[in-house]
Amino acid sequence: MSVTDHRRLGIAAGTAFLSLAVAGCSGLGRTAVGTIEYQTPQRQRVQVSDPLVTGCHRLVRAGAVELTNRTLVDVVMYPTPDCTGGMTTYISTTLTDGIRPGVGPWRSYTVVH
Repeated sequence: MSVTDHRRLGIAAGTAFLSLAVAGCSGLGRTAVGTIEYQTPQRQRVQVSDPLVTGCHRLVRAGAVELTNRTLVDVVMYPTPDCTGGMTTYISTTLTDGIRPGVGPWRSYTVVH
């Protein structure tokens, strides 16, 4: 094999490896390391460990009036069960936030990644 053939073989192998690496880092199955703890309007505490970084996450039926984000990523809270609509709240990592007086509870959240 000539130097050119070795170079082509190296480029092909590198391309294949890069494709596999990108597919492995697509977000499927990745979690937000840590816990999310929230309080319902009835003062019940709920804790979620290592939530997935993809998708919409529903809260318990009663929703949440306060949330503590102990993960390594930020979250966005929604007043609807399907992560749509306005009146969202952004809660950064390691912070706690609660709903404003007169506003209904949060019903779902997404992870910022």
